Amino acid sequence: MYRVFVMLIAMATGAVAAEIDQPAALAALQRADSILIDVRTAPEYAEGALPGATRIEPQHLAERIASVAPNKDTPVVLYCRSGRRSAAAQDLLLDLGYTHVVNAGGYQDLKAVIASH
Repeated sequence: MYRVFVMLIAMATGAVAAEIDQPAALAALQRADSILIDVRTAPEYAEGALPGATRIEPQHLAERIASVAPNKDTPVVLYCRSGRRSAAAQDLLLDLGYTHVVNAGGYQDLKAVIASH
């Protein structure tokens, strides 16, 4: 519960994790063991999502991540609408001990980058 609270505070104050890194996201997604997580809301997800993405809203990430990525060394790529929620999710996963977490930014931008490669 504390980690969720910290993540919500970070989101409210505008604290941002590492910069959006789409080249690192593309590289991570080339790995067979990578996990792609969409941290948008259900209505946002219903408008379109990247193939293979698992939707986990930020407030549920701490409790659900171990079922999706039990190995903390697994590459985890996060995206949302603009990059802000994925940045907060990245902070949370790093705090939980995940070692290879990439903020891929916004859905539309990432979708375009993936389509061009």
